[in-house]
Amino acid sequence: MPEVKKTTGAKKPPPSAKKAAKPAAARAVKSAPRPESDDGNGATAKAGEARGKYVYCVIQATEPLKFGSLGIGVEPADVHTVNYKDIAAVVSDTPIEVHDPTRENVLAHERVNETVMRKHTVIPMSFGTVFKTRDDIMELLRSAYDAFHDVLVKMEDKLEFGLKVLWDRDVMVREIERQDEDVRRLKQEISAQKGSTYFARMQYGRLVDAALQAHSEKYVAEIFEGLRDVAVASRANKPIGDKMIMNAAFLVSRDREAAFDARVKEIGARFDKLTFKYTGPWPPYNFVNIRLKLERAKEK
Repeated sequence: MPEVKKTTGAKKPPPSAKKAAKPAAARAVKSAPRPESDDGNGATAKAGEARGKYVYCVIQATEPLKFGSLGIGVEPADVHTVNYKDIAAVVSDTPIEVHDPTRENVLAHERVNETVMRKHTVIPMSFGTVFKTRDDIMELLRSAYDAFHDVLVKMEDKLEFGLKVLWDRDVMVREIERQDEDVRRLKQEISAQKGSTYFARMQYGRLVDAALQAHSEKYVAEIFEGLRDVAVASRANKPIGDKMIMNAAFLVSRDREAAFDARVKEIGARFDKLTFKYTGPWPPYNFVNIRLKLERAKEK
């Protein structure tokens, strides 16, 4: 029976979570110790702890917004916006430090993006993006306003879905042996010979590898073609391991999500030797490529 598995929500972060808008300038700059205080957004800084702003994504927004206690931290941080004109950075207060990509941290980063994207088009920032001050974020939004605005318009109401297709290599090899007379003959020769079978094995291996490649390319081409009219764009990423033959991302209009879901299941039902695993919806990690070049904020 064909197998189609879908994962939704923040149960597992996408491998592409680091493929997002990336500020070039480091922002982790130590500041002088200060007493405990509240910044007005519910985040309390401990004495001596330098505090910065963790940035999750950029959205269109004309008014300040709050999204609740969802952010990175032992106690989930309050998530809010820093606004500039009609765009805003979605942020939470955080210590100025390197955030390790632990499962908890990555899931918190993704949880915020997923929550925000329910009502907003998002430009996801790469994991671990921390700015020293609110003014630094305002400078980010000001200097990259045109780029952010253009991408937000292009990505409006669009979602990303990941699709991985796997097969059982041993099952496919046996299928090739049944279908290909030359491969079958070589295998019989290898089994019958008592002496060296080195050259026969080499030839057998080359024929099998070529046949596997041909089958893989045929399957992948048919799957991409089958999804072409329900997706806005697609991107092929490198498969991982021997079992995976396809590792792709699809950009889908929000109003076509159900059609995409149905089409994946329909295609999966046609290929009984393949396993389909797809995830989403995600922010458009694979379809946003903004490199933000900022000067380091001058210390006062």
